[in-house]
Amino acid sequence: MVPFLRILGIETSCDETAAAVVERDAEGHSNVLSDVVLSQLDEHSAYGGVVPEIAARAHVEALDELIEEALKRANVSLNDVDAIAATSGPGLIGGLLVGLMTGKAIARAAGKPLYAVNHLEGHALTARLTDGLSFPYLMLLVSGGHTQLILVRGVGQYERWGTTIDDALGEAFDKTAKLLGLPYPGGPAVERMARDGNPDRFDFPRPLVGETRLDFSFSGLKTAVRQAAQDIAPLSDQDVADICASFQKAVSRTLKDRIGRGLQRFKTEFPTIFSSTGEKPALVVAGGVAANLELRGTLQALCDKNGFRFVAPPLHLCTDNAVMIAWAGLERMASGAAPDTLDVQPRSRWPLDSNAETLIGFGKRGAKA
Repeated sequence: MVPFLRILGIETSCDETAAAVVERDAEGHSNVLSDVVLSQLDEHSAYGGVVPEIAARAHVEALDELIEEALKRANVSLNDVDAIAATSGPGLIGGLLVGLMTGKAIARAAGKPLYAVNHLEGHALTARLTDGLSFPYLMLLVSGGHTQLILVRGVGQYERWGTTIDDALGEAFDKTAKLLGLPYPGGPAVERMARDGNPDRFDFPRPLVGETRLDFSFSGLKTAVRQAAQDIAPLSDQDVADICASFQKAVSRTLKDRIGRGLQRFKTEFPTIFSSTGEKPALVVAGGVAANLELRGTLQALCDKNGFRFVAPPLHLCTDNAVMIAWAGLERMASGAAPDTLDVQPRSRWPLDSNAETLIGFGKRGAKA
């Protein structure tokens, strides 16, 4: 039986600095002792996006104090934790260096094992922390940097069924907002404006809808939004609301088609696993875009129609956080995975499924997706 475990987690992959202390008991149940997150929204909002150099400096300034605060809130010391887990990729290389080097230093000084965690694995396993899901299940990751449909077979066992061939969905939301003069971050701003808009005014494209492949594309949709805005400029507030509502509707219909096909594939590949136990198969949604209520409603209805359980972890665990990094470390420890050595390096590109075909670029640091 796996013993009781406790981990300190560190997350610095983008524009949130975070630290957390999380426990896992012998039955696999979780207990979050502390969860500290410092957002850098104010530092980046004037630029309409994340500035890597600013993000890295902010991590340097804040991380030590956040770790101390996380330990204090958890009422533990470093002697009381069994290991250190730090995000090692993918993400902005400057931020990754700050978090991973800090994790290495603490692990060395305290004599604790280090787990260099894939940020995407943190998202993939969060639903086991919050909802106790059994393997396998599907995960839709929708964020500023990723749009992927992933089969989660087990800890360290992931199959990418679909990915974006151009822009991530969160990026499309941010760029649409910037085009329309809305504040950063773009996702919440577009959603707010869409509430007062007419979703049928503009017939925006639904990229890849109808295709057998499970990939995504949002570049053409983003271009169509720009052309529509240029055609009716100058824009009134109602014009902006209508564009936002029509854009959101196009995204919702696209996801309905893409994910619907994914659910059918899952049922084909696992016809008996859940029928024998009576448990419904699950679709998990994670990432910042998972906060969008219309998209959640679309996915919920899709799951209801196909006999799936829809799992959306609490919003603070869908966006970047150290709880998911700590939990991924705990899952790896419980599975018997060996810790990483102190010469492990951060990776700005680190796909969960290393066997999947690269679709959107390959650089010195590896495949993006």
